Amino acid sequence: MMNQRGAKKRAQFVPWRSAGNRTETGGSADEIVRSTGWVFNNETGSELTLEEFVATGDKEVTRYMHQFGFDADRLAPLTLLEIGSGIGRMTASFTEQCANVIAADVDAAFLERCRETVGKHGRADRLTTTHVQDGSTLALANDSVDIAFSYITLQHCQRNDALGLSREAVRVTRSGGTVLLNYRSWVISDVFLIPAGILVRLLWRMPAIGKRISATRWATRFGWQANRLSPDEVLQDIIDHSQKSLTDITVYHSPFQVRHVSHSNVQVKVLKRVNRSHWWLVATVRGA
Repeated sequence: MMNQRGAKKRAQFVPWRSAGNRTETGGSADEIVRSTGWVFNNETGSELTLEEFVATGDKEVTRYMHQFGFDADRLAPLTLLEIGSGIGRMTASFTEQCANVIAADVDAAFLERCRETVGKHGRADRLTTTHVQDGSTLALANDSVDIAFSYITLQHCQRNDALGLSREAVRVTRSGGTVLLNYRSWVISDVFLIPAGILVRLLWRMPAIGKRISATRWATRFGWQANRLSPDEVLQDIIDHSQKSLTDITVYHSPFQVRHVSHSNVQVKVLKRVNRSHWWLVATVRGA
């Protein structure tokens, strides 16, 4: 049974396939974190326990929710969708704070481990999961969540998938709800990183060495740099293809990287402790 699951075709890049396969080996939660945790948070080391891994997510959830204006009372009655939950690093904290949490990921094996993580360090009774089988479509009804959240996920998707998931986030968020979506845009270092990423992804496809390279942290950090999207590109795609609209739009960026947005009625603000290549789209969804 386990071998059959591991043999199924995975839509995501090779490192995620490799990490997904390793989550199916039956190892302990701590072993899984040590072998795959860097896929979901590249600052973590190889000796973290699951508890320590989740603690890094707790800190970031608390920080970002506070920065975006969501205190405990405001979060308590809400349903939150996390796009790119992985094995539950941040999901556990969301279940402690929200009434309902939907964890979405491209890999079903990650979602199994996510449920295990939340069972140990969160509120499993508040969690449901959804498998993003095609990489860009959410199997959720319209207007089914209050917050759509994604962090360090969309930059690792193919461009069209990242835009598709952004539109899906808007679709499933109720009118009056909020999207909190994290992206990566161009910086000077991308002159090197993007060509290196293309080369590494080509190496992943080579039968003799692809799997071995995909399991190494240095190669994956190059290869997973799949797209760069500007605020104008994301906003225009939503305008062109979504039946809903966004209001109260704020683009948050690092104090070390200036962001320009040509769309009207968009606030651009600095947010401390943000990677200089990252930016956040925070906006209210309005019905069609």
